[in-house]
Amino acid sequence: MKFIYSTFLLLIFSVHTNAQNNGANQVNIKTKHIAGSVHMLEGRGGNIGVCVGEDGVFMVDDQFSTLTEKVVSAIRGISGKPIEFVVNTHLHGDHVGGNENLAAMGVKIIAHDLVRDRLKHRTVNRQTGELGRGAPDSALPHITYDRKLTFHYNGEEIQIIKMHPAHTDGDSIVHFTGSNVIHAGDVFRTTTYPVIDLNHGGTFRGTLSTLAYIIDIADDDTIIIPGHGVPSSKADIIKWRKMLTTIASRIQQSVDTGDKLEEALARNPGLEFNERWAAEQGWASTKTFMTTIYTELSQ
Repeated sequence: MKFIYSTFLLLIFSVHTNAQNNGANQVNIKTKHIAGSVHMLEGRGGNIGVCVGEDGVFMVDDQFSTLTEKVVSAIRGISGKPIEFVVNTHLHGDHVGGNENLAAMGVKIIAHDLVRDRLKHRTVNRQTGELGRGAPDSALPHITYDRKLTFHYNGEEIQIIKMHPAHTDGDSIVHFTGSNVIHAGDVFRTTTYPVIDLNHGGTFRGTLSTLAYIIDIADDDTIIIPGHGVPSSKADIIKWRKMLTTIASRIQQSVDTGDKLEEALARNPGLEFNERWAAEQGWASTKTFMTTIYTELSQ
């Protein structure tokens, strides 16, 4: 089977194509059963959710295009049924990079209206802030929705729900109600502080609101698949949100007393949390995260 290699999203998010090609050879796709009909695939990029059953295979996110063949092979180890649908939880290349390859196999791509619109017209280079090249039509979602879309598939009621602008403005979560599993996309991660993509409409307040929504619909047995990291519980996400509100309250105090950004950061609002959650560089850096909170609370 011939897979189509698209570089559009890798370029948009500054992932070097050659490095990605070379790195893909070293990536192993790990499969983990989560609960009921739902499995999780780990490779490079966002965690993939896979719902299997008599109807077929329903995916959540699809990582990079260079990994599609390995991802499909891993799914074949779980189910011999056809892959029929993939949901994009948001627009980032480590979650939607396999769209074009899967579409060429006949898989229907599902995403929020804003995700399709941004992929086609309004992606932004996160380093330069300039408008990026749009995705080809062959990589765009086929089915879009406004607020909520429900599938009755593999004995599951699968709810795809649009969230507040959080990681981006097109975030959705996927709730497998029968298996009691929620795929949270990149609104929740167990690796670093949150990543809030301001270029694509992300907000800190929306992140808190979305986490509160997930907590509200979850119960003590719900398993939450994060965009990056390990499967977690409702208690884990409550603890993570409490940490974020603690940091925000400290930064709010700095804002209220008129501290400039540098002064607010010097107060070390992440004090006891930094050892576990801090990242030194890149998009997920602690400085970037704290600056985002300060800027939003100052407005």
